[in-house]
Amino acid sequence: MKYYYPFGEVVHPLVQTDRSPKQFFVLGVYASAVHARWLKGNKVVSAAIAVASEPRIFWDGNPEEAAEIISKIHIPEEMGTLEPAGNHLNGPSAKVLDNNILAPLGFTRDDAWLCDLLPETRLNRSQQHVIKEKYRSEAKKYGLNDVNIPPRPAVFCDKARCAEIVTELEESQTTTLILLGDIPIRQFINQVADVKYKTLQEYVELYGYGNCSPVTINGKTYKVLPLAHPRQIGALGYHSSKWHKLHQDWENSLK
Repeated sequence: MKYYYPFGEVVHPLVQTDRSPKQFFVLGVYASAVHARWLKGNKVVSAAIAVASEPRIFWDGNPEEAAEIISKIHIPEEMGTLEPAGNHLNGPSAKVLDNNILAPLGFTRDDAWLCDLLPETRLNRSQQHVIKEKYRSEAKKYGLNDVNIPPRPAVFCDKARCAEIVTELEESQTTTLILLGDIPIRQFINQVADVKYKTLQEYVELYGYGNCSPVTINGKTYKVLPLAHPRQIGALGYHSSKWHKLHQDWENSLK
């Protein structure tokens, strides 16, 4: 089934394109999207409405790319105009990955195989609100598509998807698996390996924050490194000061 963004772009899965061997395998939760600012004259209808799939997994929000993607989206003149959302609203998790996870380890994203439990975007509550309150009536009025992207689910990764991720993990030829937050711990590592923790807090109590531990998946042993979700690491909006501080301490310890 095809899912459609506001103004008609199709949702595309985001997967690793460079399939060469990597130092790290980074597992996140679900794909984000390109966000636009929707204007009617000088009035901001929405500061950040999701309008297209990111050009690549863990996209860094490059403003020139954002402008090019958004410029190709048709919007009736009566509905206003679209322009790139603020720089902090496109690619924030990727910036954290690059600057606060890989760089402290002495590597770049060229050294990492990137993956999400769910390789497509889903609608969080704020996007659901924008679509319901701002977009839907306008779209009907001007003959544009409704938005059928599902809401953010509770479960991102079933058994079949876990098996696909294990296949990618083996293809990457890595020896180190980085998990971003609680959800990859609960919904992936707990499903494919025998471990003693179900949350990042439980992991930290056993091994300490930022420390690796061994894990066997499909007969192969990896070093697993669970870290806080990029939202926590980068203090992006609502976040935990505890995890932000723990990660800062970890970064400083590597200098």
